Amino acid sequence: MKEPAVSADPTQTLAFDTSCHLFDGCGFPAPGLHSFLFKPLFGDADSNVYFNKTMLLALLGSIIIVGFFWAAFAKPKVVPGKLQLVAEAGYDFVRRGVVYETIGKKEGEKYVPLVVSLFFFVWMMNVWSIVPVAAFPVTAIISYPAVLAGIVYVIWVSLTFKRHGFVGAFKNFTGYDKTLGPVLPLSMTIEFFSNLLVRPFTHAVRLFANMFAGHTLLLLFTIASWYMLNGIGIAYSGVSFVMVIVMTAFELFIQAVQAYVFVLLTCSYIQGALAEHH
Repeated sequence: MKEPAVSADPTQTLAFDTSCHLFDGCGFPAPGLHSFLFKPLFGDADSNVYFNKTMLLALLGSIIIVGFFWAAFAKPKVVPGKLQLVAEAGYDFVRRGVVYETIGKKEGEKYVPLVVSLFFFVWMMNVWSIVPVAAFPVTAIISYPAVLAGIVYVIWVSLTFKRHGFVGAFKNFTGYDKTLGPVLPLSMTIEFFSNLLVRPFTHAVRLFANMFAGHTLLLLFTIASWYMLNGIGIAYSGVSFVMVIVMTAFELFIQAVQAYVFVLLTCSYIQGALAEHH
């Protein structure tokens, strides 16, 4: 049984022999970690100074978002055109449906630009997964969700100290409640580690894990569709291709949901920082 021809360079996204099919005597070229590693477009990976595909997609995504809202609101009209109408609908959805509902209109208005920016940036980074040629969700690389979660974490912690002072912030982080009696020290310890250590970790991993898993499934069915395109395997290939379509549609939904969940949690943390401790 011959082995699939795998590229010697482990950074190839789909490092498998495209001439290899079912019944040809070669194994299934399953996706793996190599599917999430990319060669530098320029620079040197050994020196950690380089620019690769995910960085390019993140940059392009940022330009697309800024360009879209710039074009929509550069010359706003009382009777909005189609582009302005779509931009206003998206902006208003995040402002009213997320920020106002979670933080409140009075306190939340100043955070609307931040939350809108986070929502559309995360959504755009997710959407790259189903865009031809790009075909990769930037947020499936843990460093991107980690940086975004880190920004939210710094804002949340700084707001808590600014609003409540050192003692008040400590009570906020530890869930101090003297009515708990003897279990108060244990409760405070758990809350402290949960809020300051676990919370930012789960905020990042929730987004990363969903996009990582979704991309892996899409790759699995896409490669399987090609691999089984041979002889009687064509019937299996057809089923696998249907699953590619189904998973793509499902991913569209998940991409939006994950962007929504990310900003919803962001607003929840900010609301907790601004709330009075009792």
